[in-house]
Amino acid sequence: MAPMGIRLSPLGVAVFCLLGLGVIYHLYAGVISTRFAAFRQRGKVDLRDLLAVSVEAAVLGGKEVKTVRDENGLKEKSKGKTREGANELLTMGDLQSHRKMFNLISNTFPEIKVNSEENDNVLDKAATWSRQIPADVLDKIEGGKDVPSGSITVWIDPLDATQEYTENLVKYVTTMVCVAVNGKPVIGVIHQPFTGFTAWAFVGQGSNMRPRSSYSVSPPKVIVSRSHSGKVRSFIQEAFGNSTEIIQAGGAGYKVLSLLEMPSLQSETGSIDQADVYVHVTRIKKWDICAGAAILNALGGHMTTLKGEDIDYSEEPVNAGGLVASVGVDHKALLERLPTLDLEKV
Repeated sequence: MAPMGIRLSPLGVAVFCLLGLGVIYHLYAGVISTRFAAFRQRGKVDLRDLLAVSVEAAVLGGKEVKTVRDENGLKEKSKGKTREGANELLTMGDLQSHRKMFNLISNTFPEIKVNSEENDNVLDKAATWSRQIPADVLDKIEGGKDVPSGSITVWIDPLDATQEYTENLVKYVTTMVCVAVNGKPVIGVIHQPFTGFTAWAFVGQGSNMRPRSSYSVSPPKVIVSRSHSGKVRSFIQEAFGNSTEIIQAGGAGYKVLSLLEMPSLQSETGSIDQADVYVHVTRIKKWDICAGAAILNALGGHMTTLKGEDIDYSEEPVNAGGLVASVGVDHKALLERLPTLDLEKV
């Protein structure tokens, strides 16, 4: 209550309060705007940073893969069999690489879902990003490519071509990271541990790869799996003719690289095969193919199911529709030459 004889004007009180709020806003406007900006940015990821982390993870995983192979410490065991009856192997190379790659990405971006071919309970909270962005990434990609973290799914393959790894056919071996945004592959990294070469691409932004100068489709050289092939030979011959050259190779990452112009690397692994088309007719996991799909998409190529459908990389880990991958050729025309195939019977 006001002192006796003094009446407070409601209008005066309102004006006084507004003036007080004005003073407070003037004093704390900078703090308020900073807090608001931080709130708006919370839950967003700069895809250039995520590309840099993906490259670093693939390289670190590759070092583990090479060390285990060089020391002959594979300790291989079977995880079971595929539908085609092939052994799915696990080695210490797979496991050690998974630990490096998974923990590095998860610790750097804890709000992002990371799907790996391997499962392991060993957590390494000390695995942190070096904060270094590779020079070629800095040169080609601008920062500020922010997207909501909830729209991102990361797929990692700590050791692609494990069967060939156990046979010491190391030219087929890669480590891979893929970043999908709303189910679409946007960033792809394929690292070769035994040459040290890393291929990367960011769809719509840039890549350190490019297609070869020419390709053949009459008939094409077709690269296929050497261990999970199914009835692919008869399928390809029906599509492109009996004279079609079929290259059997390990690793989905290697098969994608065989479609591209690769640097000449003097290495004990030998030169990489050159193919015009990559075809797969059995089930395949998305950590095997997502990185390659992103790289091909960035270069104007395609990786689709045998029916020409885009593959969704958001949730379900299995692609059951087979695949056709190409770059530098008419992908639609390739698809039109493919015969009908009952995928449940291959």
